[in-house]
Amino acid sequence: MKGFGDERIAAGERCLVVDLGACTGMDSTFMGTLAGMATRLSTNDGGVLQIADTGDRNRRSLEDLGLDFLLEIDPPDAVWQGEIEKVRMALRLPQKTAAPGQIERAAHVLEAHQVLADSNDKNARVFSTVVSMLEDELAEKQKLAELPEKS
Repeated sequence: MKGFGDERIAAGERCLVVDLGACTGMDSTFMGTLAGMATRLSTNDGGVLQIADTGDRNRRSLEDLGLDFLLEIDPPDAVWQGEIEKVRMALRLPQKTAAPGQIERAAHVLEAHQVLADSNDKNARVFSTVVSMLEDELAEKQKLAELPEKS
């Protein structure tokens, strides 16, 4: 999702919609990815990330982290409101891209948690230890990648 969002933002999209209708739960990495996309969009000439069909549990998760101030959650005036089933039927899966390597995945997880920590003071306290551990993990993976391979 991050790669697709980054592509669309780079192409100049100002509004992205993430449909959570089939999502039964979100982890902090996913929510941090959403927050990062919302932040990048907002610096792109006032762009916005809208979240569709959150459901109560996912809405509470986003609100508990204060992300409702970065994202538009089920905005009543969104152009897709009342048309969500029609939009879902018209969607096509993007072309598959290569899976990220270990270092790229670790960097993404770190970035997602840094975005959450940076979003407000409460999150900074909650995620400070996680961010520290993820920084160490990424540094270790980078160090191991630099070692010459044994033949």
